[in-house]
Amino acid sequence: MATQRIAIIGGGPGGLMLARLLQRQGKCPVVLERDRHAEERPQGGSLDMHSETGQYAMERAGLREAFMAAARPEDQGDRLYNAEGELLFDRNEPTDDRPEIDRSVLRQILLNSLTPGTVLWGRRITRIAPEKGGFVVGGDGWSEQFDAVVGADGAWSVVRPLLSDALPLYEGVTLVELGFDVSRHPRVSKLTGNGKMLAVGDNRALITQRNGDGHIRGYAGVRLAESMAKEWGSWSGENVRQALRDVFAGWAPELQDVIETGDFIGVRPLYALPIEHSWKNQAGLTLLGDAAHLMSPFSGEGVNLALADAVELADALASTDDWSSISRYERTMCARATVAAEGAAQGLRSVFSSSGVEHVLEHYRARVHA
Repeated sequence: MATQRIAIIGGGPGGLMLARLLQRQGKCPVVLERDRHAEERPQGGSLDMHSETGQYAMERAGLREAFMAAARPEDQGDRLYNAEGELLFDRNEPTDDRPEIDRSVLRQILLNSLTPGTVLWGRRITRIAPEKGGFVVGGDGWSEQFDAVVGADGAWSVVRPLLSDALPLYEGVTLVELGFDVSRHPRVSKLTGNGKMLAVGDNRALITQRNGDGHIRGYAGVRLAESMAKEWGSWSGENVRQALRDVFAGWAPELQDVIETGDFIGVRPLYALPIEHSWKNQAGLTLLGDAAHLMSPFSGEGVNLALADAVELADALASTDDWSSISRYERTMCARATVAAEGAAQGLRSVFSSSGVEHVLEHYRARVHA
């Protein structure tokens, strides 16, 4: 394909992976990232990288060695508790092929792999318009011309409205994000084990997940009206904590300890795009990752899908075919994402239900015997 100067909007793992793959093909991608630097915002917790998607992408990018050096195969365990603190499921098998890696570490591996100057930081985009057979992308005091534009800019993509009228819809569940240092929170570390802990009861859930460098990320999840979720987002950390005390009253003390001791990070309402989201192909524009198929994290597929999208989109852009190769990429990507989105929606409904713990236990046991 003749397309050479490609704007990738968004510097998350999917956008950076696409840039890496395109550079290996001799193309000239530019990543436009609204953050002023890589450390401006927390990058989230730990990611499990699947062999057929995330790990395959790292292999294709020539980054498998760097990934394996940073990955944590020892942290693939799962624990399940009920609200009374009874341990119902405990499995830790380091040979499972879904090693963990911190999102921030994965992002840094990808950043380090790019030609210096590939990522332009502090580029908040206010305009994307067709011009001279391509697109002008601009913001406050700057604009640049590109042959093609890829939206890898997440839930509230500025590229998506050029292709689709779809908007993310609130899923009815909000997570409160918490942070723990193992050295200061030995009880939460013991509760978590090697990997992830999930405690479920009557439309509520507590999650802790071991990260690298002695950290644990935690989440308290509850069904809330969207208006209330927005209100919580305006509260202080201590006010949110008091609300969580009320929500989780009666839970086992060791589980309530997660709420009491965690460092408050933020309120995260969960949004998702329609499950079968797709759009009419338009030359010079496309999407990947959450910009194309935002879903809840309860399928464990998010970053893996984004990396798989990047591999297939890079191959399509390298094709000698015309933009129809991108149309084929979009059909394949949307079909794959539909399956994952259905699983994510079902997972969310199962956990946040009156009988959530039974559903999760059944799922865990089925996965072991699959």
